[in-house]
Amino acid sequence: MSNKKVLGFIGTGVMGASMVGHLLAAGNEVHVYNRTKAKTDDLVASGAIWEDSPGELASKCDIVFSIVGFPKDVESLYLDTDGLVAKAKNGAILIDMTTSSPKLARKIYEAGKKRGIGILDAPVTGGDKGAREATLTIFVGGDEKDFKAVLPYFETMGRTIRRMGNAGDGQNSKLANQIVIAGTMTGMCEALTFAKSCNLDLETLIEAVGGGSASTWSLLNYGPRILKGDCKPGFFIKHYIKDMKLAEETAKELNLDLPALTLTRELYDKLVCAGKENEGTQALYLLYADKKK
Repeated sequence: MSNKKVLGFIGTGVMGASMVGHLLAAGNEVHVYNRTKAKTDDLVASGAIWEDSPGELASKCDIVFSIVGFPKDVESLYLDTDGLVAKAKNGAILIDMTTSSPKLARKIYEAGKKRGIGILDAPVTGGDKGAREATLTIFVGGDEKDFKAVLPYFETMGRTIRRMGNAGDGQNSKLANQIVIAGTMTGMCEALTFAKSCNLDLETLIEAVGGGSASTWSLLNYGPRILKGDCKPGFFIKHYIKDMKLAEETAKELNLDLPALTLTRELYDKLVCAGKENEGTQALYLLYADKKK
């Protein structure tokens, strides 16, 4: 990768920390910011440069990535008077990798355009495992020239990278991805519940089903975690509910009825009511396990 730019990265949580690690390992200069500074300590020890605010970071970097929590966080980060759009260097490219609102992505794009700043919405899928192994799928919306400029850095963090269209289309594509997951997560949990009730060996079942036409990423990656009772978040329930609500809102704008999506979101809402919003999405199985008791 020649002519490397100075990079910035905001949000070093479950996925962001690994993504920054790959950028550092590729020899890039990376400036970092996170609301909880301690979450950047290992990265700074590995060569990252801490900045005291997003605005300070943006003023020093040619390309800035962010992956934060919710659309309100994205809007504040980008559009506040001291936010990224206001503080970015002339000609910079800002890339939000949070799963957020397509409408907000277009709003940020227009704000950036007025300042001559490139804006991409580039949400990811693949969870903590994909972030650690640099096998993320990255859905990108925005101008092709900006996509091409950032592509080498995307390739450092992910394996399947596609420009899906204009501003907001990265988010629309990620929401479509989350709709698919709604079906695979419920299907996996119900299949494991059924198989357990039939006294089948669940490890053998996962291997067998995983080798056939019903194989899914959720089954192969979350199934073994479920068998171990491991509900640690590769992807938080609270964030998945946010994604499903965004998909429902967008579907409503398109006059679409997506009943399977809504049912899945309602199931996850029950887990939130049980205080499990900070568990991983595989904790959906607990609803079925509890019913068996």
